[in-house]
Amino acid sequence: MGEHKRIGILTSGGDCSGLNAVIRAVVHCAVNTYGWEVLGIRQATLGLMARPPQATTLEIDQVDSLLTAGGTMLGTTNKGDPFAFPMADGSLCDRSAEIIAGYHELNLDALIGIGGDGSLAILRRLAQQGGINLVGIPKTIDNDIGVTEHAIGFDTAVNIATEALDRLHFTAASHSRVMILEVMGRDAGHIAIAAGIAGGADVILIPEIPYTIDHICYKIKERQETGKNYCLIIVSEAVRTHDGEIVTMTNRLGQSRYGGIGEYLADQIIQRVGVETRVTVLGHIQRGGTASPLDRLVATAFGVAAVNLIAEGKYDRMVTWQNRQVLSVPITEAIAQYSAVDPNGTLVKTARGMGIYLGD
Repeated sequence: MGEHKRIGILTSGGDCSGLNAVIRAVVHCAVNTYGWEVLGIRQATLGLMARPPQATTLEIDQVDSLLTAGGTMLGTTNKGDPFAFPMADGSLCDRSAEIIAGYHELNLDALIGIGGDGSLAILRRLAQQGGINLVGIPKTIDNDIGVTEHAIGFDTAVNIATEALDRLHFTAASHSRVMILEVMGRDAGHIAIAAGIAGGADVILIPEIPYTIDHICYKIKERQETGKNYCLIIVSEAVRTHDGEIVTMTNRLGQSRYGGIGEYLADQIIQRVGVETRVTVLGHIQRGGTASPLDRLVATAFGVAAVNLIAEGKYDRMVTWQNRQVLSVPITEAIAQYSAVDPNGTLVKTARGMGIYLGD
């Protein structure tokens, strides 16, 4: 089996379906194939920052039932940059040395980090600074990491958004309404365009392609003239107003985040067309629930590949899915290539070929 190793695994950034499937695959492969020990680190880098570090040995019987479970059994966080960590007095403190010390205190030989581009950038900086043998696994429902065709969580999010459109179709037709579905998509419209095509939307709005309210209203009226008195619109939360303004919502803690573009569009449509319009915001529903078969498959393949990279001594790399196989690339290359929806790509051409309004 080779040299005994003690490896850590953590999930960082926003949660999504398929994370537990990765953890399960890593434990199975590391324990069964190599006879290694796997430590699950709680709450991402916060677990390494804690004293003693918050980690537990993962056995096969603990993870065997995780294949279909949503979320992450280890917990995660998308707050608190360790290089500028917010303290109780409002100051920012560099706590990177504490995280690095936590890794070494656990006597880890390597660390598998599951995250998006932001999390992987932070983990790599920690690894370079502190001699951490890091392997990355991409996960993001936005699917905006450029070097991989699939990131864990995306397919499940598309399935959920598509099912929502399927259900809205019937109530829209019953009441002759315009139904607007607002979906996640931090800066990329991959969820909106994939679910919009699969779910039969009439209008798809994504941040990569500008639009006009007039053309949306024209599409609604065009459908009315052909006897179709309802319309399905799917919009990514990062889409701006037709004047170019970002639509955000601020909570009582003063935290601002995307949200509200659906209501903005509804108000504009009601004013101009006078048709009854309703808005559904999927929000975190897209992150939860049972992972799709594709997400489980990719997650399992990624987990096994990450363990094999450690066995080969190949660090500072991220696993990717390319051309029906799992490969690996330097993490620097992975986080450098951002993947938005290509305005001239296949899905845009498909949507327009189906008569869907996708912007101008």
